[in-house]
Order: sequence, then C-alpha cells, then structure tokens
Amino acid sequence: MPTDIPRMGVPDRLAARLSIAEQHALLVSRRTLLTGAARVAASMVIGGPAAAFWLQLDTLPGRMVVPFGRHLAWGANPRTTVSVGWQVPHRVKRPFLRVGASPDALGPRIDAEIRPLRTDLGGIRPATEQYYVHATAGGLRPGTTYYYAVGHAGYDPTDLTDYGRVDTFTTAPSRRGVARPFTFTAFGDQGVSSHALANDGMLIAQRPAFHLHAGDLCYADTSGKGRMTDFYDPRSWDQFLAQNEPVAAAVPWMACLGNHDMEALYSPDGYDGQRARWDFPGNGPALAAGVYSFLYGNVGVIALDANDVCHELDGNRGYTGGAQTAWLDRRLGHLREQPDVDFLVVFFHHCAYSTSTAHASDGGVRRHWVPLFDKHEVDLVINGHNHVYERTDALRLGVPRKAEIGETVHPGRDGTIYVTAGGGGRSLYSFGAPDSHAGRRHPVDEIESYVWADSSPEQVPEQIPERVTWSRVRYTGYSFLAVDVEPAREGHTSTLTLRAVTEDGAEIDRVVIARKAAGGSRARLNDQSA
Repeated sequence: MPTDIPRMGVPDRLAARLSIAEQHALLVSRRTLLTGAARVAASMVIGGPAAAFWLQLDTLPGRMVVPFGRHLAWGANPRTTVSVGWQVPHRVKRPFLRVGASPDALGPRIDAEIRPLRTDLGGIRPATEQYYVHATAGGLRPGTTYYYAVGHAGYDPTDLTDYGRVDTFTTAPSRRGVARPFTFTAFGDQGVSSHALANDGMLIAQRPAFHLHAGDLCYADTSGKGRMTDFYDPRSWDQFLAQNEPVAAAVPWMACLGNHDMEALYSPDGYDGQRARWDFPGNGPALAAGVYSFLYGNVGVIALDANDVCHELDGNRGYTGGAQTAWLDRRLGHLREQPDVDFLVVFFHHCAYSTSTAHASDGGVRRHWVPLFDKHEVDLVINGHNHVYERTDALRLGVPRKAEIGETVHPGRDGTIYVTAGGGGRSLYSFGAPDSHAGRRHPVDEIESYVWADSSPEQVPEQIPERVTWSRVRYTGYSFLAVDVEPAREGHTSTLTLRAVTEDGAEIDRVVIARKAAGGSRARLNDQSA
C-alpha cells in the first residue's frame, strides 16, 4: 500500500514542513469521530450467533471478553513495584489485578485503569477502538516470585477451570541482600514476523531478569518520519502484544521509543498512543516520553528518547527543550555515586556509532550525549535503528581501544562499549564492509561510513563521510544481546559478559566489561531508594 496517502486533507509537501505538534493541531481540527471497530473486535472473541445479539449492546458480558497481550514493566523501584499491562478487545467494567504468593492464594483485587485509544484515519477505514488496561502492584518483597492474574467484572481467572490464566514475575533483589548473578537481554526494531518469534524463543531460554527494547517496537507506522502522511495500521499493535505475550507476561519488557513510535495522529508529540499501551517508571523529566531509569542489583539502567536530539529526522527534534539532556547528566552523576552500583547501562534508538549503510551514526546523539557518557564513565550503550548487530571497540573521546572477541574491557581505562542490536525481527540492513564475527572473522582497518549532520526542516539531512576504525564485530542477521551480570564483593571484580545470540541460538560475539565492585561497606541507601 502506498505510504504517501494524504491524511486528514494535509498534502505531503505541507506535512513535511510541520513538526508533530503542528500536524496534530491540524488533525484535531478535522477529526470526525466514528464508531464500530470495537464491536468487530469483540465478534472475533465470542463469534457465532451470540455475537450478532451481544454486539447490539454497549457492553458485552464480562465472561465473553478475554484479556490478551499481558506485559510487565518495572515501577520506579523494581524491588517493590511491578506494573502489569494488558489489552481487551471490548470495553469492560471494573478491571483488576490480583497478586499472591501462590496460584491458589491470590490477594484481593487491585483496581486497574482502562486507557481507551481511538484511531480515526479520516475515512480510509472505519475508526479503530482499542482498550489498554494497567494496574500496579506495590509493597512487594525484594527478590520474591509472585503469581498474578488479570480480569474484570464477570471474568476472574481464578474462578474458571478451563481457560483461566495465572502468570508469574520475580521482583528485583534487595540492594543490601546477597548479590546473585543474573542476565538481561536487549534488541530493537522488532515488528511482527517469524524472525521476531524466533528471537523471542531464544531470548526466553536465557531466563532474563528483564528485557530492554531499544525502540521501533511494532511498526504500526511503517514510514517512521512522524508525519500524518505516514501509512498507519493500529491493528498491528494487537498482533505485536499477542506475539510477545509469552515473554513479556513473565519478563519485564522495558521499552524506549524510536522513530517508528512517533504516531503523529495521537498527540502533539505523537506519543499518546505509547502512553496508552505502556507503563513507564515515570521518574524521568516531565516533558519527555519513555525516559526513565531503574536499578537492578548492581546495574543502573537509563532509557532515553533519541528523537529529541537526532539529526537524521526532525519530527520531534528538540521537543524537550534540552530538559532530557540536563536530566541525563544529573541522573548519570547520581547513579555513579551510588555505593552499590557497579555498572551504568544506557539504551535508546538512534545509533551513536554504527556503519550500517541504512542509517549509520547520528551526529546529534554524539554531540549531546556521548560527552556525558565519557564524563560519567558509562559502561555500555545499546541502540537499535540499524537492523544489524554491530559492536564497537571501547571508545572514549572518540578514540577507540581495540576490544577483540573474548577480551576484557576496563571502562575506567578503556572507555564505553557501544552495541547496535537492531536485528530484533524487522527486515535486515547491510554493511559497507564484510561481516566479521565469531566463526567468520574478516577484520578491516578502516570502513567508509558517514554521520548525520544537523539540518533545518527545509533542508535535506546531510551525510558527512567518515573513516571508521572502531567497528569490531558486524553481523547481518536476526539476533539479540544477552548480558550476564556477575556481582562481586567489595574490592573484587564485577563483570558484565556481553553475548550476541542469533535467532538460531549461535553465539557470534562475546566481550567482558569489568569493574572493581563498589564499596558495600559504605552503603547508605535503603530498598526504597531508586
């Protein structure tokens, strides 16, 4: 289907000159409310002659509406708080979450919030009604496995013997407790595909404590420019959440936002659709969407929105007015000062360093954020955007220190490792140099690549050529990053072991990041501190 269909009467030539906020103002002025799509979705659940009767009513009996697309997320404090999200195909009454120590002893109902989302494409197709539901469980014990179920009036899984569903999650360990090894995973640019499913299957086999999604989640917006003229199908989100439910219902799915996640028709910044679908920890700057931090064990993690600073695309460039970058500086400084935090991990969408021929590196990220990564000695940066796997040497002030496969990097001396993990499931890109990875090494001294330069909305973004010596591992295939964390006692060495794993389970890269463990005897923070 063409991607240049004018939306809401706004021609491409005008939309290309407008920010997301300006486009949204035009959209709202022309929007006509339609109804009916939710009834179609409900018929998919109940089917048959009963559907023809019940679809005449505003509310279906609760027992006929089955939740799907469960996905967990950490709250601001992963040791004590977990958020549960899900979707229902029709509006329900009094949705709830129940949590307990066993599947037979779930606690009382915790009220949930319905976030309805209406998508009106101006007559191209009937309006789509989607219903996202969220509830938060607080006051939990650190390092504890809990059982949970979601439901609504007329539907309580614990009352059903045939198809009731109960899932589990495990809270983060106590910061003052015994340090135990754990694994987390990451990829970006997933979409809905057989390759995405294959990655999910290999990913869950790692038994991760949490998963980082580095943006471009669903590709309901296939153009990715943040324009009303982008082709958009909101029903793709139903497929996306159903696809990932086997993983995300048990593993907190921590997302950041990419360029395909700017959905201009929903709000002035294009993110109200994401706010309906996801619960973010909510401890980032007020103006920014999907920007937050959390602590798990001895690792501090920060999620950023690179649409704010990237040079390649201008849809949301500068929308926080510098607030996100100022917050990042403060937050990195705070986390680095914590006596029981050894490693800092930052993830966002647009690449600081990549040689893929599709998008390469972004000058805005390098200008605004890389100096802060150097200043605070960030250990690992994870990006998507380029649909490949690539790992750099350790970098500080733009100068690489070689980090071959299997070697150990000391960030305090060597610098930061940057990983592009964009092989989550969407169609693949290519490199301007041969792939080079475990089992197929083709090292090169230099690669011809480019970095995106700053431009105004009236200008075509410029690609500045550069000769790259820091690209150490390259793989054109579907894959994800697994990070094995080995905490250590004070005075000993803690490690992050980075492993790149293909959709077939092969390991194509491994490198170790090592730091002397932070001073546990100086611990002054309790488990309520985030």
